Amino acid sequence: MNSSPELTRSVSQGAAPPLLEVRGVTQRFVQAGQVVQALGQVHFRVKEGEFVTLVGPSGGGKSSLLHIIAGLQRPSSGQVLFRGVPIQEPHPEVGIVFQRTNLMPWRTALENVLLPLEVRPGGLQPGDRRRAQELLALVGLEGFEEAYPQQLSGGMAQRVVLARTLIQQPRLLLLDEPFGALDALTRERLNLELLRLHALQGQSMLMVTHSIDEAVFLADRVLVMSERPGRLRGEVRVDLPRPRRLDMTGSEAFGRLTLQVRRCLGMLG
Repeated sequence: MNSSPELTRSVSQGAAPPLLEVRGVTQRFVQAGQVVQALGQVHFRVKEGEFVTLVGPSGGGKSSLLHIIAGLQRPSSGQVLFRGVPIQEPHPEVGIVFQRTNLMPWRTALENVLLPLEVRPGGLQPGDRRRAQELLALVGLEGFEEAYPQQLSGGMAQRVVLARTLIQQPRLLLLDEPFGALDALTRERLNLELLRLHALQGQSMLMVTHSIDEAVFLADRVLVMSERPGRLRGEVRVDLPRPRRLDMTGSEAFGRLTLQVRRCLGMLG
């Protein structure tokens, strides 16, 4: 597919392409002998260092979209570009965190974090173990390096998954409902942890969530998707100051933003 005129102009003028560009992505699959259109012509961009959340009805193709961006699935049509280059397979600078922790039960927290480095060409390098320990401390798990997954709470296990993804040094972190199975209190704590990591590490983040409050609290922009076939219905820019605090969720500005998201979702009639 040829580059868009807008992208061609920006490159010719010396401007860097966006970190991520989703360009006309569609996805179809066959279910019970019928062709199902999961995604229909999705377009958006994510800039360096930006935190974007994605909300929409269940079954609207949000997880499929994240899998396509991660290079785990191929779109039926359209392109995903990372720094202007099409993604056709998993990219070393794109990490993904799923809702299920999928930790290896026979490996300690530290060993689980090191796993992606063990399986890369060349295996573990000097300093990798120290880096894994630093990341576990960064996500609040100092002292739990030798704990096994069954000895960790759900929130702690998800922190291990975050550390395991971060050790690969992604520039773009994809999060597919990572805290959806956790209780509300743990979820709030991990949201604060995620914001802290975003401020410290500087990665771009794209997160799927079904919580409107969570989407607004975390993001610079909230992208709102439709029911299947999933398309973008709108975008809400979040002008809340950073660093974010939980007491902001009771402010008039926060309520106004969540109302805008609900309006985009068609929840207000």
